[in-house]
Amino acid sequence: MGVLNTISYVFIGIGLFFNLVGVIGLHRFPDMYTRLHAATKCTTFGSIFIITAVIVQSAGIWALEGAYPSQSVMCIHAVLALVALLVTNATGAHAMARAAHRSGEKPAKAVVDDLQEKEND
Repeated sequence: MGVLNTISYVFIGIGLFFNLVGVIGLHRFPDMYTRLHAATKCTTFGSIFIITAVIVQSAGIWALEGAYPSQSVMCIHAVLALVALLVTNATGAHAMARAAHRSGEKPAKAVVDDLQEKEND
């Protein structure tokens, strides 16, 4: 059981690190697009590692100590939450960035704006 706890703590530490980097990015980056990038990428990775810690812990207890129904349900729910998070974070970030661009929000330091070029054609 000690090895599972150690692995879970490492995953939680990595997840917290990514979430912290995402928070710092939200405060430091200059425009909406770079803030959105920091918020979605870092928190997605952070959540992946934290949910993986839950999966490792619940699957380990489920495998080592017997078939507790609550542990199997927690493991299945964590996997479903991970899949939902991976799909919705990327989709939501794309929708927000596209809506911001359509409303006239310009990047702080854009060198090439492919969407603007497509609209002008």
